[in-house]
Amino acid sequence: MDKSMQTSRQHKWGFVIIILLFLGIATCQNLDQSKHSLSYSSYQIPSDKIDTPIRILQLTDLHNSEFGEDNQELIDRIASQSPDLILLTGDLLNSGEPVTEIATNLISSLCEIAPVYLSLGNHEIEYQDNFGTDVTQLYQAAGAIVLEHQYRDITVKGQSLRIGGVYGYCLPDKYLETEEADLSECMFLWDFENTDRYKILLSHLPIAWLKNDALEEWNMDCVFSGHLHGGQVILPGIGGVYAPDMGWFPGRLKGVFDSKDGKRHLVLSAGLGNTEVIPRFNNIPEIVCVDLVPVGSHRSQ
Repeated sequence: MDKSMQTSRQHKWGFVIIILLFLGIATCQNLDQSKHSLSYSSYQIPSDKIDTPIRILQLTDLHNSEFGEDNQELIDRIASQSPDLILLTGDLLNSGEPVTEIATNLISSLCEIAPVYLSLGNHEIEYQDNFGTDVTQLYQAAGAIVLEHQYRDITVKGQSLRIGGVYGYCLPDKYLETEEADLSECMFLWDFENTDRYKILLSHLPIAWLKNDALEEWNMDCVFSGHLHGGQVILPGIGGVYAPDMGWFPGRLKGVFDSKDGKRHLVLSAGLGNTEVIPRFNNIPEIVCVDLVPVGSHRSQ
């Protein structure tokens, strides 16, 4: 091999090594961001049932993650938005870890900012089975109002709201005929939807709201969900790779989704933490802010 060919090959290998180093550094930075950084998503939802804006902060799927010491970075970001309500939609802890202090300490801190309403996720349900601990009692002792097949009628800034929570798939009652729907869930939702108040439902599992016409069939004004982790790994131009209950390349994984008439809404957060073997990638943990506003008005961000 002559000297010019050897030099050319060395240049090619040098170029390949530089590219691989660049990709490696970029990947490490992305993984670090997707574990420790925070993103902020803001949405406006108009309603003819609201005549004064209400600001809601949603957190979901914390999975014992921490952002700053004692989650202070997360707490400060939330406090800076001056929410009227804080909604937690489950999976604050991990079902296989005995640790509960990260979740309960966060709840206590959030309660100093605004009233906290909470529904359970699959990890809370599994935690109770694994450790025999009443998670609802823990969360309530920390200051949250835990709603499991329950609701509260409240007034916020003069506005009449009904806030409820349910862990389950919330299949429409038409699926009772095929025994796919759960009767206890349907009975709760029948009762819950029977009001003229603005109805907010905390429902950790979003599958039926995305795929089984629940948003069309149930008379809910706004549903807050999580569970899908935004697809875990986000590929540019493709989106989320995989989500629980949704399979591969499922498409809709975060954001606000409307019913056909535009009057009902699903707010789906990518969440904050991770329990999967594959880490979050290109998927920065998310705080969701929703401004409920009167029809035709806008609240400045």
